[in-house]
Amino acid sequence: MLLYSRYILRTFFRFFGLSLAAFVGLYLLVEFFERIDDFIEYHASIGLSISYFVNKTPLIITQVAPLACLMSVFMTLGSFTRTGELTAMHAGGISLGRIAGPLLRTGLYLSLIILAANEFVVPSSVKRARHILATEVRGGPAVTYKRDKIWLRHKEQILNIRLASPKQQTLEGITLLTFNDQFRVTQRLDAAKATFTDNRWLCRQVVFRTFDPASGNLTSERNLAQKMVNLPVSPDDFKIPGSKRNEDLSISELRHLARKLRKEGYNATRFQVDMHARIAAPFACLVMAFLGIPFAIRKGRGTSLALGIAVSVGIGAIYFILHAALLAFGYSGAFPPVIAAWGANVLFLLFGCWLFLYGEET
Repeated sequence: MLLYSRYILRTFFRFFGLSLAAFVGLYLLVEFFERIDDFIEYHASIGLSISYFVNKTPLIITQVAPLACLMSVFMTLGSFTRTGELTAMHAGGISLGRIAGPLLRTGLYLSLIILAANEFVVPSSVKRARHILATEVRGGPAVTYKRDKIWLRHKEQILNIRLASPKQQTLEGITLLTFNDQFRVTQRLDAAKATFTDNRWLCRQVVFRTFDPASGNLTSERNLAQKMVNLPVSPDDFKIPGSKRNEDLSISELRHLARKLRKEGYNATRFQVDMHARIAAPFACLVMAFLGIPFAIRKGRGTSLALGIAVSVGIGAIYFILHAALLAFGYSGAFPPVIAAWGANVLFLLFGCWLFLYGEET
C-alpha cells in the first residue's frame, strides 16, 4: 500500500472510530430511556438489562455505520483541505480519484462486513434481545419461531400459525389443538385465515373436529364458513419490540421463507422486500462514502466538526426517510421488491455523481 493511502486510511479510521462510538452511544442512550420503565416495572436485574443492550448493539452498529462512514469521509477530506494537505497532494501529482480510491474501497469493505453481519450475527442477537425483553423481563409466553412456522403452548392448548401479519392483524394457516389432563387430543381446529376483531379472532374456512379422549378416534367433524375463536394470542404478541422488520431472520431464511410461502399461495411480498432490503442496506456505506467526497471538496476550508455532524445527520435522515418510504411502497405492492430496496441507494448515488460533475465550489 502506498504511503499516502496509509495516511488517508489512518485519518479515516480515526474519525470513523470516534463517529461510530458517538452514534452508537446516542442510540443506546435513547434505547435506554425507552426501556427503563420496563426494567424498573418488572424489577429486572442489572445483568439482564446489560445483556439486553449488549445484544442490541450489533443491530445498532449496522444501522449507524453508514452515517459514521459519511462523517468520516467528510471530516478526512475536510481536514486535508483545511490544513492544505489536499493541495499538496494535488501538487505532487496525486489526482482526486487516487485520493478517493482508498476511501471508496474501505466503504465497499465495510458494506461487505455489514452484509455478513446481517446474515450471521444480527439475527441471533436481535432474537436474543427480543427474548430477554418479552420473556425474561416482562414474563410473557415463550413463542418459538422456527423459520416459517410459529408454535405456542398455552395451558391445555398448542397453537401453530403458518404466517402472522401483526400490522394487518391477520393470521394464516392456523391449527389449534386442545388436550385433556392426560395430554390426549380432544379438539382440533383448522382455519385458512383469521382476523382480529373485538379482542377475538374471526376464523374463516374452518374445519372443527372432536376426538374421543380414550381411543383417539374422530367423533365429529364440521366445516364452517367462519367462527369466532378465543386464540391465546393477540397481534401485539408477534411484534418485535423496537422493530418493524424481520430482523431475527437471516437473508437466506427470508429468501427460503418467501419462496415457500409463494409456492403455497400465501402473500410473500413483505418477506421479499425485507430480503432485498437486508442486502441493499449495507451498501449504504459505499454510497455514503461516495457522497461525502464532493460535499467535503465543496465546503473546502469551511469544514468543521459541527458542520460534519450536521451534514452527516441531515443526509442520513433524508436517506432513511426515503428508504423507509420506498419500503412502504414495496410492502403495499406499488413497487417491485428490488426497486423498493435499492431505490434509495441508486438515487443517492446519482445525486453524488451530479455533485461530482456539476457541483461548483462554494
